Amino acid sequence: MDDQRPGTSQADVEHLQKMLAESGYSRKAIRLFIEKPHMGTIPDADHVSEMTGTCGDTMSVCLKVQDGVIRDLKYQVLGCPGAVASAMAAVELIKGKTIEEARSLNDGDIFRLLEEIPAQKHHCIQLAVKTLKKALDEYARKSD
Repeated sequence: MDDQRPGTSQADVEHLQKMLAESGYSRKAIRLFIEKPHMGTIPDADHVSEMTGTCGDTMSVCLKVQDGVIRDLKYQVLGCPGAVASAMAAVELIKGKTIEEARSLNDGDIFRLLEEIPAQKHHCIQLAVKTLKKALDEYARKSD
């Protein structure tokens, strides 16, 4: 895995991967955390919503919807590896789906995609789902 941040060596990335694996993260979860493929904002988003979890992690989600289909979706995450990996997994599961299909996303779907994260980080999966559902509900109210 190549890390694009200046000043981060391959040895640093490998050390981080080892630490996360020893903490109970699967290879899939580690890849999503390190690569952050769906992290960012959408300048012309149709809706942006934010939520802070009980642990203090904060997520913001940007939606781009066309004809009832989620065409683009990005998260900004201020939180731990579990929060980042969970948010990235949520995008992988619902991008390109209808709003109704996205509403059916649940904690188990994300857990299955991640394969494994430490038990004390399962609340991160819940935060990713709750943030998304909040955004979908707010978007629907705004669009009606």
